[in-house]
Amino acid sequence: MLSDCIRMEKTIENNVIRALKVLYGSEADTSNIQVQPTRKEFEGDITLVVFPLLKYSGKSPEDTANDLGNYLLKSTPGISTFYVVKGFLNLQVSNSAWLGEFIKLWTAGETNDLYKKGQTILVEYSSPNTNKPLHLGHIRNNLLGFSLSRILTECGHRVFKTNIVNDRGIHICKSMLAWKLFGQGKTPADTGMKGDHFVGQFYVEFETAYKKEINELIQKGMTAEEAAESSELMAGARDLLRKWEAGDRETVGLWMKMNSWVYEGFNITYEALGVDFDKIYYESETYMLGREIVEAGLQKGIFYRKEDGSVWVNLSADSLDEKLLLRADGTAVYMTQDLGTAVERYNDYKFDHQYYVVGNEQNYHFQVLKLILKKLGYEWAEGIHHFSYGMVNLPEGKMKSREGKVVDADDLIDNMIHTAREMAEELGKLHDYGDEEKEAIYRKIGLAALKYFILKVDPRKNMMFNPRESIDFNGNTGPFIQYTYARIKSVLRLAQDKGYSVIEISTDLVLNEKESDLVKLLRKYESVVKEAAQSLNPSVIANYAYELAREYNQFYHDHTILGEHDPGLRNFRIALSEYTGKIINKSMCLLGIEMPERM
Repeated sequence: MLSDCIRMEKTIENNVIRALKVLYGSEADTSNIQVQPTRKEFEGDITLVVFPLLKYSGKSPEDTANDLGNYLLKSTPGISTFYVVKGFLNLQVSNSAWLGEFIKLWTAGETNDLYKKGQTILVEYSSPNTNKPLHLGHIRNNLLGFSLSRILTECGHRVFKTNIVNDRGIHICKSMLAWKLFGQGKTPADTGMKGDHFVGQFYVEFETAYKKEINELIQKGMTAEEAAESSELMAGARDLLRKWEAGDRETVGLWMKMNSWVYEGFNITYEALGVDFDKIYYESETYMLGREIVEAGLQKGIFYRKEDGSVWVNLSADSLDEKLLLRADGTAVYMTQDLGTAVERYNDYKFDHQYYVVGNEQNYHFQVLKLILKKLGYEWAEGIHHFSYGMVNLPEGKMKSREGKVVDADDLIDNMIHTAREMAEELGKLHDYGDEEKEAIYRKIGLAALKYFILKVDPRKNMMFNPRESIDFNGNTGPFIQYTYARIKSVLRLAQDKGYSVIEISTDLVLNEKESDLVKLLRKYESVVKEAAQSLNPSVIANYAYELAREYNQFYHDHTILGEHDPGLRNFRIALSEYTGKIINKSMCLLGIEMPERM
């Protein structure tokens, strides 16, 4: 949990309220007091926005800022000077005050106070289809969802991680039909393949055979539409879907067998990636509740049935269009199961908010889902949100599952670990470690490179993934931050070996610029986490962790720690290192990244 330490900003807020009363005879509350970190291009540490206070002073922004600056300089210990920049008052904090702020951080314990204020939040991520293995796009999805869950938990919310497995539908039936036609009764055990890879190859085989069939029909004189309508392969897949929904024993048996292979494969990938779930929902179960909801909506006149028997909702009055809910043959669509899943989840958790971590190509789908739920009278629908993120592209272009042109998640994880091994061996960083310890560190480095490279990008943006660039031990990468953490742990081990134990920190020290800069960054942890939670953006934390690691390395390079002759200063620097390592570790933990003790 985040600590709720008393901050200098709170003292400034209180003193500004007093200043407004003393200087202008005006009563004000904190809603008009805007205190924030000073922007890097300006002098100062803490900025007071003056514009909202002009109604109390009746003066110009510059005169008001000067009045308040002089008052705060006299009334607020730790303020050494101030600068007026138009309607902003930038306050400079003294080094002695930063020392006091660090001592507060270092001595403060953890508290659960914020948890009492938290909400119940569901985060849905992963959402795989059981016709193919997980790929690079799924990795971004899983990493974003898992990190978002940890960030919201850190802010005191009761967070439940959920997954919806899309285990039914025409795409699943395509894999089933291809296995019946081309599989020759083989199983994953027969081939030595992971179950999800085994099933996925039949999805690709179906699409390949289907494309060939369509081309042959077109060559015989049919149009593309006529060819698609006449396809025997597609007709066979649709027939399997109808049989499945009718409960045909043989069809359901094959479906269960092939899905079980896929689940085994998924679990291996999830474990390797380090993500998990509190509850997994299955479309094959929730779509039935969705159909009941659609039928109820029909009776209420919210939906309507066309002559062919299909069920629709008309959203034209809401500036949208018509949306299919049930096909003419009675089979369900994605929207059907999403309606059922949403209702079932609310019944399970009575959530305040639910976040769907799904790519931005589904923006319209979730807009419609929320609107339909509200039309059905579910007031809690106001609390569902689409966490929309951009696509992951490769240097050679967009991935295509139907053609098998994807970066497989398992292969990518293995390749990242292999690359970490190669680069670490080139640099000679782990030459004196045992083989088992080396492999454990290689895995942590490889996964950190993968996770950090993806999470440091604003999730709303499309991104280009470059494995080699992500694993560099220098620059804005996961391994660089890990190396900094390992360096700190090495300093602390040496301090322990020398018998240095920090019990208390002297208040008589004079901090240098690098030490003050580190303290300023360390104080930002709580506000950074809150910003990441409010903006649903793990990259805020990722880039904070990098900034903190970079700042510590500059401090480490410029100043001796254990070789410092002044015991008081040496103890402070040990404590500063220890606390920096703690915050780096906590930040990276929120991203789902493990930190090695040695590198």
